Order: sequence, then C-alpha cells, then structure tokens
Amino acid sequence: MDVRGRVAVVTGASRGVGHAIALSLAGAGADVVCAARSTEASPSTLSGTIDETAREARELGRRALAVPLNVTRDEDVEAAARRILDEFGRVDILVNNAAISVPGSFLEVPVKRWDLVMNVNLRGVYLCTRAFLPTMMAQNGGCILNVSSYASYAVQDDAVWGLAYAVSKAGLERLTLGLAAEVAPYNIAVNALQIERFLSSEGFVHQTPQVDHSTWDEPAVAGEAALWLIQRDSSFTGQLLDLADIERAGAKG
Repeated sequence: MDVRGRVAVVTGASRGVGHAIALSLAGAGADVVCAARSTEASPSTLSGTIDETAREARELGRRALAVPLNVTRDEDVEAAARRILDEFGRVDILVNNAAISVPGSFLEVPVKRWDLVMNVNLRGVYLCTRAFLPTMMAQNGGCILNVSSYASYAVQDDAVWGLAYAVSKAGLERLTLGLAAEVAPYNIAVNALQIERFLSSEGFVHQTPQVDHSTWDEPAVAGEAALWLIQRDSSFTGQLLDLADIERAGAKG
C-alpha cells in the first residue's frame, strides 16, 4: 500500500509505540487519527497525549485528528468511528496498539484487573476492528495491523508482563490469523507486529524502575517496522512478524 493520502487510525497513540507508529505514517504521507485516553484536558500520570502526537503529525505536513477514546466502551468506539468517518470520509489503515499489562502471579492478579487486560488488549481490538471493517470492505481495500508481543509465547518472562497480558496477546494473534483469512477477498490485509525485545516506551520504563534501560531500543524502531508491514501488498496477509523478521526483510529490499 502506498500510504500517501491514506487515512490511518492508531489506538494508544499518546506515547510509546503508538506515538512512533502515528509519526512514521505521517512522515510517509498518511493522514492520521491519534486515539487514546490521555489528552491535554485529561492527562495520565505518564508523559504524552494524543494532542501532542497530532501536533507532531501536522508538523510533518499531514492532517491529524486527536480523538479521545476508551477502547473498552462500545459507545465510545462507535462515536469515535462516526466522528472519524465524518471528518475524513474513509479509513484505510487501522493500527490496534492500545494495551495494558498487569504484572503478578496468576493468583495475585484480581479478577477485575484480569478482565481489564482482556477488555483493553483483546475486546478493544474486536470493537475497533468491527467499527472500521465495514468501511474497508466497502472500499474493497485496507490494512489492519495488530501490535502483539513475544509475551504470547515467552513463558519464562511471564513475571515481567503478567500472564493476563500474555494470554491476551496469544488471543490477538489467533484473531489476526482468522480475520486475515475471512477478509482476504476484500483486499484487506491483517497482520501482527510481534515486538520481541524491550523498547523504552514510557509505560514499560515506568513499570520497570529497577532495570537498566540504557540498552533498550527506542519505540521508533517499532514505528519503522509497522510502516514496512503496512506498505506491503494486500496479498501479504495473515503474518505474525517480529522486529528482527522485518529488519531482515527490509535489508533484502
């Protein structure tokens, strides 16, 4: 896909990987919708808001819209989708990046916290995809990129992420594969970017204060990898690729 002039929606775009992906898309010529809960009017304890990301995208010469969004709330997602489609008239790219993790052993994590992880990381993806997929089908083309993690298979690191996060990412990857097969006749690519290394995103740095972060990669690495995946032809679908896979593929052209 040539992203120039396309419209991309990125959830979790206030900071970290989502911020990096939104700016990579804007830098390549896409108009971007930055969606998340953190706004200048209602900031979180971590730095970064969707308003800031949208301003940076506009500085790259693209249209950008900051849309407050709680991906766990059906009515919020539906209202955001209506606003975005009214503003841009189309959506070509959806990046499902919004996610949270709750470290702790299986019995230490309260049921409400487990449910919250599942609602954000998996149900939120379902709601956002359901909101924009009909438009892509009517356009006979589009791209959905789900941001996943090596936590989906790395049992040895469950203490870092928490089992709820790991289970949600495993479910996300299965959703990616099933949906890719289902919507392939509509020229819609559905892939997952599996982040298999530590990135110095604001959230994860805050979550691991005892760790030396100096050797971690910047989130921009994920932004570049996401752009590469999105730029593939629609026949390139149903793929679960990590950063190293994409770096090797990019080096080969």
